[in-house]
Amino acid sequence: MIYRSQKGAIDLTKVTRLYPAGVIEMEGEVAEMSLEWIDLYGEKVKLLYYVLVFDFTQPGEEEKNRTVLQFDTKEALMQEMQKVATLYK
Repeated sequence: MIYRSQKGAIDLTKVTRLYPAGVIEMEGEVAEMSLEWIDLYGEKVKLLYYVLVFDFTQPGEEEKNRTVLQFDTKEALMQEMQKVATLYK
């Protein structure tokens, strides 16, 4: 299954993990946090943007192999996730 994204074609059959996240800044550090964490603690940190991560890293590999799509709003992230989900039907 090939998904056509803003960053090009993504072969979904090679994805080992697919997940949404929020990218936050806290005390000068930048990190990905789960959407659930953002819902609980988002008012205490600076939310920079949302991401949808297509992780191709195989178990045991040390170097991460990922494609990350970035979104300004949670709604835009959710719309993209719905597009990806239609390929799994």
